[in-house]
Amino acid sequence: MLAAGLIAADRGRRATGFGFVLFCAVSITWIVSGLTSGATPIAAMNAVLLLINAYGVWQYLLSSKNRKVMERLEPVAKKIEQEVEREERLEAGT
Repeated sequence: MLAAGLIAADRGRRATGFGFVLFCAVSITWIVSGLTSGATPIAAMNAVLLLINAYGVWQYLLSSKNRKVMERLEPVAKKIEQEVEREERLEAGT
């Protein structure tokens, strides 16, 4: 639940990346549990989820290209967010 909360909170790349790290840890735990208890379908499903979540870790924490792009976009995104908040306050006041 913590991982999903980190991703859903949209608190930036680092928080989202760590959400994916947590999802990877949980997937590994389920893979081990599935393999040791004979629940192969659970292990297989979590192996796929592990790959998907590992891709998320790559995209949000490890890719230098994506990091550079996001560093340049963050100031623009903050400015747009402030503009939208101002617009919403004006709309709520009328």
